[in-house]
Amino acid sequence: MTMLSPTIGQMALAQQIAEGAGRPNRGITHVSASRYVDPAWFAQEKAVLFDRLPQVIAPSALLPEPNMAVPHDSTGRPLLLARDKTGKAHVFLNVCRHRGTRLVEGQDTVCASRIACPYHAWTYALDGTLIALPRPETFPGLDKGEYGLKRLPTLEAGGLIWFSPVEDADFSEAATLGRDFDAFGMAGLHLFARRTHDVPANWKLIMDAFLESYHVTRLHSETIGPFFKDGITAADMIGGHQRSAVGRAAELADIDMGNWPQLRSAVTFAYSLFPAAEVVVSPDYVNLMVMMPQAVDHTLVEDFMLIPEAPQTEKAQQHWQRSWDLLDGSVFGSEDFRAAALGQEGLTSGAVTELTLGTLEGGIRQFHDAIEARIDQM
Repeated sequence: MTMLSPTIGQMALAQQIAEGAGRPNRGITHVSASRYVDPAWFAQEKAVLFDRLPQVIAPSALLPEPNMAVPHDSTGRPLLLARDKTGKAHVFLNVCRHRGTRLVEGQDTVCASRIACPYHAWTYALDGTLIALPRPETFPGLDKGEYGLKRLPTLEAGGLIWFSPVEDADFSEAATLGRDFDAFGMAGLHLFARRTHDVPANWKLIMDAFLESYHVTRLHSETIGPFFKDGITAADMIGGHQRSAVGRAAELADIDMGNWPQLRSAVTFAYSLFPAAEVVVSPDYVNLMVMMPQAVDHTLVEDFMLIPEAPQTEKAQQHWQRSWDLLDGSVFGSEDFRAAALGQEGLTSGAVTELTLGTLEGGIRQFHDAIEARIDQM
């Protein structure tokens, strides 16, 4: 069994906390309210970020075995996530190359070595290859090798599946992040549950909540707030992605930074994956949330809970179910997403022209800086 150990970057953040050095203090900053309510700005975000950049679509655990496929429509494209017989992950357009028919219906996982179009039965392997079609003599000269499924650029790294809508995708940052996630053993985790939330709010209001801890003991006072310790937040950037760690210097004083179990018990790591995904790493499980904007005031959020292994007993099943109900149902669903919806209502009213951010909310301003820099480059 491979022993897990922290990366240099993870240890560096922990060392900053131990030394009492948190996120740089930028003082009070602001974000224009228009960034959350202006349809024209939202259209630019869609074109520059979601129609061009590599982005997380799902955890590897969604496809735990070869010859599995899952339809996925929430990004605005008919996608098919697949793992072929060799174990390689792919993201295809879920469209038959014959006459453009949707290939796999519904949302359920398909376990099969091949997929046939429901219209004319053109049949594909899960690596996208067209392997058969009825009455091939009626297509004289057709080269099946040129009629495979349309594959979007795909990278699987550190237990996450990334894709890009454009061919010239640069996955170098995703590969770097993958080394951090390998340190948590994410590629070997089990998918306990997944759920898609329909949130009436701008996607950035949801992301903002995971970029600051100022709200935790207030918004979450009836759930996780009493267990939350105000500590030091240290953070850095990997390209446009924010990596953060929260802990208390006193608890790190006597810890061997190279002892990964000890370090993980004292420090909570989180990753805001640009443009719109969050990974929150707890000592015994991981939550992945993928934000998929539908409109300026409408976002679908898919939440995945990853645990060390499939529950082996009823007691274990009940334990993880309680954790899932608390986090997905209460903390995220009833608190974070409700706060985002209330924020959307308030900002849409025009009552405020800008959001005022304190020193504990600097990650939000940094996130918006990254968005604006991308749009300015176009």
